[in-house]
Amino acid sequence: MVDTTIMLVCTSGMSTSLLDSKMKKAAEDKGIDVEIFAASASDADNNLANKNIDVLMLDPQAKYMEKEFAGKLADSPTNLAVINMQNYGKMKGEKVLNEVLTMLGQ
Repeated sequence: MVDTTIMLVCTSGMSTSLLDSKMKKAAEDKGIDVEIFAASASDADNNLANKNIDVLMLDPQAKYMEKEFAGKLADSPTNLAVINMQNYGKMKGEKVLNEVLTMLGQ
């Protein structure tokens, strides 16, 4: 059973796919049961409506949507953050995963 579901959101859904893979590998290496997937900003609402998302991470280019998502998540237990630009640019999946785990108090 998956303990945590993380959705990575970018404007097109494509640039987060590599980070998604690297985060999955880091989770596997740590023995963490987590679902991680990338979605475009236009598909994020659909995923929020149909899945229990624990953490929504916006890529740095989608930072301008942070307030919009914060409003949508106001009554939700979903955590929201913008991915650190250096970690995103260098596709440091383990560091981004560690950031998520810290947010969740793990």
